[in-house]
Amino acid sequence: MQLLYKTNAHIVHNNNRGEIACRVMKTAKKLGVKTVAVYSEADADSLHTELADEAYLIGAAPASESYLNKEKILEVIQKTGAQGVHPGYGFLSENAEFADFLESKGVTFIGPPGNAIRMMGSKSESKIIMENAKVPVVPGYHGKNQDVQFLKSKAGEIGYPVLIKAVKGGGGKGMRVVEKEEDFEMMLESSKREAIKSFGDDKVLVEKYITAPRHVEVQVFADKHGNAVYLFERDCSVQRRHQKILEEAPAPHLSKSVRQMLGEKAVAAAKAVGYVGAGTVEFIVDSKTQEFYFMEMNTRLQVEHPVTEMITGTDLVEWQLEVASGNRLPKLQKDLVANGHAFEARIYAENPENGFLPDVGKLKFLSVPKESEFIRVDTGVRLGDEISVYYDPMIAKLIVHGKDRTSAIRILNQALLNYRIFGLHTNINFLRSVLSSQNFIDGDIETGFITKNHDELFNKDIGSKFEYIAQSALVVLLNKMGKFDSTSVTKIKDANSPWYSQSYFRLGSPESRVNNVMELVLNDTHYNITIGVNESTPTEYFINVQPKDTKDQSGGQAQYTLDLLDVKVLPVKGTQKTQHNRIIGINILTAIAESETKLESDVILDGKHVSIFGKHGQIAMEIVDDTSSFRKDGASSDGSGLIVAPMSSKVVQIHVKPGQKVDVGTPLIVVEAMKMEHVIKSSKKGVVKSVAFSVGELVGQGDKLVDLEADQ
Repeated sequence: MQLLYKTNAHIVHNNNRGEIACRVMKTAKKLGVKTVAVYSEADADSLHTELADEAYLIGAAPASESYLNKEKILEVIQKTGAQGVHPGYGFLSENAEFADFLESKGVTFIGPPGNAIRMMGSKSESKIIMENAKVPVVPGYHGKNQDVQFLKSKAGEIGYPVLIKAVKGGGGKGMRVVEKEEDFEMMLESSKREAIKSFGDDKVLVEKYITAPRHVEVQVFADKHGNAVYLFERDCSVQRRHQKILEEAPAPHLSKSVRQMLGEKAVAAAKAVGYVGAGTVEFIVDSKTQEFYFMEMNTRLQVEHPVTEMITGTDLVEWQLEVASGNRLPKLQKDLVANGHAFEARIYAENPENGFLPDVGKLKFLSVPKESEFIRVDTGVRLGDEISVYYDPMIAKLIVHGKDRTSAIRILNQALLNYRIFGLHTNINFLRSVLSSQNFIDGDIETGFITKNHDELFNKDIGSKFEYIAQSALVVLLNKMGKFDSTSVTKIKDANSPWYSQSYFRLGSPESRVNNVMELVLNDTHYNITIGVNESTPTEYFINVQPKDTKDQSGGQAQYTLDLLDVKVLPVKGTQKTQHNRIIGINILTAIAESETKLESDVILDGKHVSIFGKHGQIAMEIVDDTSSFRKDGASSDGSGLIVAPMSSKVVQIHVKPGQKVDVGTPLIVVEAMKMEHVIKSSKKGVVKSVAFSVGELVGQGDKLVDLEADQ
């Protein structure tokens, strides 16, 4: 983005898109600053192009051909007369050459000077600066020698486990934990490959992997007049794949003296490199001793900056525009006070049950919690938008504020319950699982939180699962039979006789049950559901749910009496390839005969999927048809040796060839989706029969990758 802070100035949102582009534009418009968006072919209809005053196409979907193309960005700047560029985060936001490039053209870069980015953006050089400043750093090798065997020897000296990190990395990209020596070279190659794609530099450092660290970062701000402040700290320890998903401010259970030392050291670090603008100094804090070590500095606005805004009552984007315009900081240290507690939950298109693999697809239904002084939603998407394979899968950031940590957790939990998405997998249920964990409630968190609490967080015995499956099946059946009107709000057709069409039923004695059988899939478990009606009492439903897997005891049988069935035809943007251009939303209130308790929920469905939303969050199921379904580990569900793509992606490396023997866990293929690499390993022991794709080819979810002849 772009700007100089004065009325009617322009902003070019150059190397960014999505949520952060919309976030910056919001403040710019508030200040009367015009905005210019740039976009790739994949983002032609995106929300940030709609919100901008002007928008220009700069290239194809791959970032290297659009958001990383400096010359194309400069063309837009010259065409529009833009005075400055706001880089957001990611892409070119921490690229020193880009900052220098703009300055050489007389355009303001809304961020620190190129030299500060160069010094602090390099993980190795920044650690040397910190060592000279007597700030403790994590033991490791931060030098320039990138010889594979040399780095491997250094890892051995440090002692496993070690962490390989891209020197110019961020967001977990180019980062690999190596548990044992024999994995080092493969992990190093993967780290370098990901780093060159994301940052254009494959240099890495190797350091000791601290087993129980907290990730605590300090927001700093400096102007061109020698003023620098810290706006307190954030805890970002709840992570998956080394990427944050839940952040909070202030960090829980830190002593007053440690908080002050963290802030002062962060400011000292910024001043040491002549820093200007917004930055974040990240520390590893020992979860037991509260000793801290400098980790890195992010020379940009952070994704989680809203929690700092919530507790300080500031607008950090406005601060950026003030500083870029040559003005002094709006507040000095003595003026800054932290009030209450704030959380940010990152809502991703991903499947936590499938190793947090990203998902792609349309947002067929989208309902967000109502914003207020306590709840804020930062997003770059709307109903009908597509989450694509090309960019980060974040849908939105849900930010809340409470008077204390306990109340903030309560507000966030309820807001997540009211956040409803249909059309692809999300991590909303998982985030609620984190919030309900006693360890999280107690503030007992560190970067291994998800792994250490895995069994609790991934407990598949969802409360009222049986009732939800039964209700969903009933709605699917009634919809298939044409029981719902197409008006916007209506009752079920002929409510006194729900069996409007008799084509699905056998006629019998008045007391007989008429049965229908269907199959739904929940969390990889297939359920057979039998639905019957007592013909003498047509509002009574007899529903039996039984898992196909006999080890699963979650089935059961119950009698339902239908009290109310309201139907709402909800808006959804259809495509030319599908006949389902609307989704039926149903509010169903039922009485379970044996307990007489009430269970209220909403059901949304299309031709292939059904989701039910209730007090336990969303439960999404697949409506089984004649097509094959595949397990989350990439193996086919019929037990054969077929290995399939778990998501739409690009093949970047192939580890096997026909005739090669493999064991369980042998790496087969590496695919890339949304700038992250994923290693697909063999789930069986056997011999490779064939490999279906070559390096560089695109694959769709469910496409055959490798065919194995499994050992019997």
